[in-house]
Amino acid sequence: MSWPRVQPTRGNRRAIVAALAGALLILTTASASAQERPVDLELVLAVDASASVSGEEFDLQVHGLAEAFRHRSVVQAIRAAGDLGLAVALIQWADYRQHAVSVDWTVVHGAASAHQFAKQVDGVKRSVIGSTAIGDALEYAILQLEENGFVGRRKVIDVSGDGRNNRGSAAWLVRDLAVARGITVNGLAILNEDPTLDRYYFTNVIGGPGAFVMIANDYAAYRLAILAKLVKEISGPPIATRSLPSDPIQATRAALDRELIGEKPP
Repeated sequence: MSWPRVQPTRGNRRAIVAALAGALLILTTASASAQERPVDLELVLAVDASASVSGEEFDLQVHGLAEAFRHRSVVQAIRAAGDLGLAVALIQWADYRQHAVSVDWTVVHGAASAHQFAKQVDGVKRSVIGSTAIGDALEYAILQLEENGFVGRRKVIDVSGDGRNNRGSAAWLVRDLAVARGITVNGLAILNEDPTLDRYYFTNVIGGPGAFVMIANDYAAYRLAILAKLVKEISGPPIATRSLPSDPIQATRAALDRELIGEKPP
């Protein structure tokens, strides 16, 4: 389904979110399975495939994710998250109605299963292209979480991109819907085209308990940024962390440095 294309204002924001949350609740309750498998974390990895992303840049995202799942820091975070493991899927997104599940839901609970998931990610090819519809990407990710046959202690959407929403549903509107459904949305802003994109993500994209934005100055830096981001979101949020530092670039570098030397974040 897709949400109505509206011109929301702060005055009608709560009413819209409540209405959409109610509609999604009806849909997902009707299709919920009594046999849902418990996991520690349900994680959607949402990769930008919009027209501003070149083929080489798309491949850098995919291979960066695969490399991260082979890294000992991510494997350690998965083990530390709990005994049930995490259920993870990879989607690619672009324009309104331009989405695809590139790697279907997979349970990862240790090195062997993490490496197997990485192998699947390495084989992903681009299948969509178009404008930058972050709101619609979040809608699609929400539906994947609600229909995946798992029930997690936490639900997280990990969205990366290099541009602002310019098509379809308002990003902040669907973000608020996700938060109302108990889902945390984290962001990785790639600053090669927009040096203030992290601020936009903070205001319009991320939300929920412990939500955060990380940055990569360009696609070449994505590999290290996604590694630090995955460790942080798999490990789980500390108490009260939805704040953007005055120097987010320095904060991301510090987080990367901690991961590279094996230090736990403060």
